[in-house]
Amino acid sequence: MTSPPSDQHTPTALDQRIETAVGYGVQELHRHRDGGLLDTAHAALAMAHRDLVAAERDVAFHRVRLARLASSDLSVDQALFARIQRTLDQLATAAAIRDAKQTAATAALEPIEAVASRQAPPQVPTKDIAALLAIAQGAKLHEHLITHRLAVATPARTRISYAQLQHLEALGLVARDTSHPVQAGQPVTLTDAGRSVLTAPRRSSPPGTTPARLPPTVSSASAPHR
Repeated sequence: MTSPPSDQHTPTALDQRIETAVGYGVQELHRHRDGGLLDTAHAALAMAHRDLVAAERDVAFHRVRLARLASSDLSVDQALFARIQRTLDQLATAAAIRDAKQTAATAALEPIEAVASRQAPPQVPTKDIAALLAIAQGAKLHEHLITHRLAVATPARTRISYAQLQHLEALGLVARDTSHPVQAGQPVTLTDAGRSVLTAPRRSSPPGTTPARLPPTVSSASAPHR
């Protein structure tokens, strides 16, 4: 039997390692994953950690059940012994599953720890962070039918200049689908590097002064297209 989900975070043996590697808490990691902001490696880690948490809850459930059987006012007879034995077997199974999930989560974590141990990367200005946040909600590069000027439009009505788009492309933070004509709108999306920038920890500073760090490796930029 599986324990019901809990709103409170269930701790695991990997929580501290994960927080050290990614630079923020495991709950924030899951929020970033649900928001689609994580690159492939971090998303895989979030899913592996979520599986580990579920397995830890199963272990806790059977452990509490065993303690209740041992401390209750039930008659000490063969029926109680049988119930205790079944619960012990279920606890052992849950622990084996937990160990397997912890091994899988460790395997997902180790490549991220290796990257995190490298030299601190350069930083991204706050204005670029704002542009990336807008693009994360959905964006398209359009060409004005009369002036032929290019600009990126977003659902939040944030307009990003073509020059800034080229700048973000040069950093490898965004990519656009050039199979669509600019007159109809070319979809602009975040790359894994762009998602990493948005989820990277940032120092607490006055607004407009804190740049975010670039990921250690940046993909090559696509050539400007019009």
